[in-house]
Amino acid sequence: MSTRKIALFGLLTALAVVLGYVESLIPVYLGAPGVKLGLANLVTMIALYCMGVRAAIAVNLVRIFFSGFTFGPASAILFSLAGAGLSLTVMGVCKKFRLFGMVGVSILGGVAHNIGQFMMAAYVVHTFGVFAYLPVLLGAGTVAGAMIGLLGGMVVQRISRVFREI
Repeated sequence: MSTRKIALFGLLTALAVVLGYVESLIPVYLGAPGVKLGLANLVTMIALYCMGVRAAIAVNLVRIFFSGFTFGPASAILFSLAGAGLSLTVMGVCKKFRLFGMVGVSILGGVAHNIGQFMMAAYVVHTFGVFAYLPVLLGAGTVAGAMIGLLGGMVVQRISRVFREI
């Protein structure tokens, strides 16, 4: 791996951690707890489209573990891994087979992230009752995914030249 690629990976990882932390400071209450903007997912989309699936997975793993151990409870790591794992799988498949544009891929990623977290929650509390709350978060995930996809498309369009040069 080239020095330039390592530097870009480090930059994306640091940006994801910072955006995740900033997001935790922004009080968002849309009638339901747990709704987030998904700012760190913007970096995931950039990594996915500019560096590939493996880089997006690596950036996400480092971000999840660093943020989990630094800013949150250890249980947050478990839920984040479940959401990110399903989300990146869905987004990677959709991107590979060109099923949707960046906005569609991002929306499906947001929805898959919520489903992954709910699956982990159902496993942890041993009940599927948690899924009653899923429709609320799926709506929020769709809106947030669309916004992140639109913003990600604008960012990737402007910085893709930097990634082509590595």
